[in-house]
Amino acid sequence: MKREYLPRVIDKELDLTLRSSGAVLIEGPKWCGKTRTAEERAASVLYLQDTKKRKYYLHMLDSDPNALLEGEKPRLIDEWQDAPILWDGIRFIIDQGSEWGQFILTGSAVPNDKDRPMHSGTGRISRIYMRPMSLFESQESDGSVSLSSLFGGEDIKGMSRLTINDLAFALARGGWPAAIGEEGSIALRHSQNYLKSIIDSDLSRVDGVKRDPVRVRKLLHSLARNVSTEAKMTTLQKDVSGDADNIVSVPTLITYMNALERTFVTEDLPAWSPSMRSKTVLRSSSKRHFADPSIAAAAIRATPERLIDDFETFGLLFESLCIRDLRVYAQALDGRVFHYRDSSGLEVDAIIELADGRWGAAEIKMGADEIEKGVKNLIKLKEKVDMDKMGKPSFMMILTATEQAYRRKDGVYNVPIGCLKN
Repeated sequence: MKREYLPRVIDKELDLTLRSSGAVLIEGPKWCGKTRTAEERAASVLYLQDTKKRKYYLHMLDSDPNALLEGEKPRLIDEWQDAPILWDGIRFIIDQGSEWGQFILTGSAVPNDKDRPMHSGTGRISRIYMRPMSLFESQESDGSVSLSSLFGGEDIKGMSRLTINDLAFALARGGWPAAIGEEGSIALRHSQNYLKSIIDSDLSRVDGVKRDPVRVRKLLHSLARNVSTEAKMTTLQKDVSGDADNIVSVPTLITYMNALERTFVTEDLPAWSPSMRSKTVLRSSSKRHFADPSIAAAAIRATPERLIDDFETFGLLFESLCIRDLRVYAQALDGRVFHYRDSSGLEVDAIIELADGRWGAAEIKMGADEIEKGVKNLIKLKEKVDMDKMGKPSFMMILTATEQAYRRKDGVYNVPIGCLKN
């Protein structure tokens, strides 16, 4: 029995894009719901990973690949990277007519150079990035505070129903649609299975290069231990290498990291580069993040119970969860998320910048006792940014694991992650 479809934040973006492009490619980590979202709009479907029809598909790809593109429109081509030749066929069909929304493609990996299509598809095939479910999409955040309202400078109010135990469970379970609504160990098993799939096959399948599962596991473990930090490649190299006779070279490690990025397992957070009042030196290193914090939790075997007992680790993974949700919400507003760090040691966890130039800053703090420190960081950042060039921040926010949403007397918003939506 097919499960009820839970609305996704990208639904509106996808519908608008289908009305203005010949085809839409939905990219993102596997199991995040791309196919299910596409099926809601598709009139016909080609499942390239259907093992029962695999031989037939391979035959058609050799003899008449365009025949696989025939069907009612919009036609869904699921996991298109398994047959990159179809890309150029789709582009050709779009060029022959003027219809919008003829194809929806989904992809859980970027094809390697030798398999990439001849043409980029620019102007014909639009791309949308899809992430695992945010807490609002999984119906755990009540959505009483919208990111849009913060950019509008509105007053807010709300009361999160999520306890620390709830957040620990949601973090370890992840935003995988198949896990939403499941209980206990059944829900947690999805992230464990995802991790196993990465280690056993996914990184080798992406480009046909066989990779050592032991090294992959060590790398994922190292990335998990360094999540929400700017860990250098040499730090990861040390963790992945064994004894003196088994050192993994940095170039080899880079190929592993590239494979993780191409399968959308990792999504590092880039540094923000605003115009500054003074000659402050900005740091340019990205922060390490997975597509979903549950991957990190699974890699270090951080169960909800262990997270409650280890608040330092919980805090880093909570930051990663908040970054995931902010990215989902910001994308709906045509925005991006960054982090800030400069040579003075000032750090701000998240900068949300919209395409029209508006920006807001957020510090992510789990407990109420850390809020004042976060507020000080936000004020220091505001004093350093050249607002004649950047404009004033639309908002400054403490994103927390606490209960109440409100606007402080100093204008800084206190927003529980259990209240936030796009």
